[in-house]
Amino acid sequence: MANVNVDWSKLGFAYQPITQRYVANYKDGKWGKGGLSDDPNVTMNECAGILQYCQEVFEGLKAYKTEEGRTVTFRPDQNAKRMYDSAQRLEMPPVPEEMFLEAVDAVVKANKDWIPPYETGGALYLRPYLFATGPVIGVKPSDEYQFRLFGTPVGNYFKNGIKPITICVSDFDRAAPRGTGHIKAGLNYAMSLHAYITAHNRGYDENMFLDPATRTYVEETGGANFIFVTKDNTIVTPKSSSILPSITRRSLMTIAESLGYKTEHRPVKFDELDEFQEAGLCGTAAVICPVGRIEGKGRTINLPSGMNEMGPVLTKLYKTLRGIQQCKIEAPEAGWVHEVK
Repeated sequence: MANVNVDWSKLGFAYQPITQRYVANYKDGKWGKGGLSDDPNVTMNECAGILQYCQEVFEGLKAYKTEEGRTVTFRPDQNAKRMYDSAQRLEMPPVPEEMFLEAVDAVVKANKDWIPPYETGGALYLRPYLFATGPVIGVKPSDEYQFRLFGTPVGNYFKNGIKPITICVSDFDRAAPRGTGHIKAGLNYAMSLHAYITAHNRGYDENMFLDPATRTYVEETGGANFIFVTKDNTIVTPKSSSILPSITRRSLMTIAESLGYKTEHRPVKFDELDEFQEAGLCGTAAVICPVGRIEGKGRTINLPSGMNEMGPVLTKLYKTLRGIQQCKIEAPEAGWVHEVK
């Protein structure tokens, strides 16, 4: 039993080191055998590729306790595939899917006492990441890398839980494409931080990125995809090559279709936002968080079905997704829930 001293009732979304994490190294053109470590610190050369040219990719997923006491993860194979694609984009040796899934299971098994109890609604957030450790001074890929996976117990991503939030249109464009996955590369999430902090300083919960070419189409926030509901209950998600291919968003669209809703994955103009009756943010961390107000381009858009609470359609999607993750509702496709024994 681990020495776990956590007030589960006060969980936010912050780092809390747990007992064990997974570590594997790539050297001489091959991956070495990975394993668990109790050391949360990383030691590397001052000229390591991650520090000089920001060669890093990462993922995010969660482990849950069900009401019956089972421990499960949600679609970890999809995170493995997305991280594989991201690594290839940055000329890094991809982490084999078998190693990725081995790391997920090993960390979850070794840290089951750190998974928040079912009744808290919390989860063990898992962060797999791959970064360049070999020294590089010329602009080229590193020869050595490290893959690590740690976890931390978390509650709601947003401070107000699933109550509606306000969003402002960002004055800043994000510089790098995110189409393959969580490609850090010193550009994506780092480039999102200035817009995020600026939004907070102006009294908003989040920012909205528009397409950098025309500033006409909705893309995403710094940490979540958008999901909209039309007045005839069609589920719409923005389409762009620079939007992160969210596993949560894709899962929600599949769930929506299984529930009989019409779905559309298409470009969404900012000027059509007032035609929607519901809006939300979706992702591993946020799950679904309703949006009540959007401000930008000289306009204020109030979503009629989200000013005080989540609208009925997004509520249905949220409860269905959480029901699947908690093993209370059967998934629309096989293999979505992976039990860690």
